[in-house]
Amino acid sequence: MNCWRRALSGICVIVMAGLGSAGCGNGGGGLSAGTGTAVSTTALPAAPTAFDPCSDVLKPALDSEQLHGKERDDSNGNGGTQWRGCGWVQTDGYSVSIRTTNITLAMVRANAGFKIAEELTIGGRAAISYHDSDTTDPRHGCILDVEIKGGSLEFFLDNPASRRLSGGTDTCEIAKSLAAKVVSLIPDSV
Repeated sequence: MNCWRRALSGICVIVMAGLGSAGCGNGGGGLSAGTGTAVSTTALPAAPTAFDPCSDVLKPALDSEQLHGKERDDSNGNGGTQWRGCGWVQTDGYSVSIRTTNITLAMVRANAGFKIAEELTIGGRAAISYHDSDTTDPRHGCILDVEIKGGSLEFFLDNPASRRLSGGTDTCEIAKSLAAKVVSLIPDSV
């Protein structure tokens, strides 16, 4: 989770860029401008809700990947960042969280804490795969964001080398394959 703490700090700076000199406040999870004036954490709109990654619409895609054990995986970060969705696991394989977020692809590109692996198109939508800059072996973890209205649909995969079914496969390749299956289920209006 260290990657997310650094990522959220970078996003906080991005959100505050238009408000003058700013930094992430420490206390209450809010932001504060360089003048000491408190700034609301509602600088970002809420995570998109037009597509629910936890709904049964994903069942065919999840079944094809042998993913099971759905668990709610919502979280809030600094600067009003949000993630809404669920996580699944493949027995003796990778695990994935699929969540809508109010983090845009532009915000990912601007975050120095990330190393962009690839910019691509999935199902006619812009997408980015990336890793934490400090990751020593990025083959076993991958984050892939696909553009949707109001943010992105994020695929956060963990794929330890020790996993019999998937450990020898590049995790971003798994993410791209899974994302193609899921994105095909998202209405064009989202």
